[in-house]
Amino acid sequence: MTISPAQNIKIALSAVTAHRFRSLLTILGIVIGITTVVTVASLLTGLRAGVVTFFQELGPDNIFLFKTSGDPNGPEPLKERKRRAMRPEYVDMLRRLCTNVQDFAMIHVGYAHPTRIGDFCSIAHHATVHGCTLEDAVLVGIGAVVMDGAVVGAGSIVAGGAVVPEGRIFAPGSVVAGVPAKQIAARDHSRDNRMNAWLYHRNAEAYRRGEHRAWDGPDFEAWRRAKREEIDADRDLALLDSL
Repeated sequence: MTISPAQNIKIALSAVTAHRFRSLLTILGIVIGITTVVTVASLLTGLRAGVVTFFQELGPDNIFLFKTSGDPNGPEPLKERKRRAMRPEYVDMLRRLCTNVQDFAMIHVGYAHPTRIGDFCSIAHHATVHGCTLEDAVLVGIGAVVMDGAVVGAGSIVAGGAVVPEGRIFAPGSVVAGVPAKQIAARDHSRDNRMNAWLYHRNAEAYRRGEHRAWDGPDFEAWRRAKREEIDADRDLALLDSL
């Protein structure tokens, strides 16, 4: 038996009429569901647009400082004794030492070891310096880790990605690499590492004045040649006290 479309519609309307309350609830549920989906999608689209706009407006020249506690030279609450972070007010000390700590690097003390950083050190992006000692003019490469009790001698280089284990001591002028880190060469890089530190110091001073492009141009090249001559004669060491 074949039912025509008109008969189908008549049967459907009869069912709706016979069960008015159930039909009303069904229609209401469909309307609420569609409205909810459209509302949530609109909110998420608006939120995403707001977040994108926020970060676009920030631009590349913003630095965020978050307040923390843990001055290693002063008293701190019990909960902070195992978590001492670098604080913004320590920046002047790092500036005086002509040491640069780059984006996303972490400096932290260990349970039984302080963290000591010498003059003219460069701690590159994502590096971790944890309860160890970096003597003067040490370069810690990108993503490298130097652990508790380790000592990296003056004029050394810790290669990017290297992990210096706890308590490991490397003599001055070492080039260390690998996991765990081992000495792969011996050469005094003090002057090269000091040059790198002076470059970052100059760039920081320029940035402080609002000059965001201090790494090229005739003035930069002339400054770099003069600074290289100073470093080769070790005359730059006398300038440290004037910073």
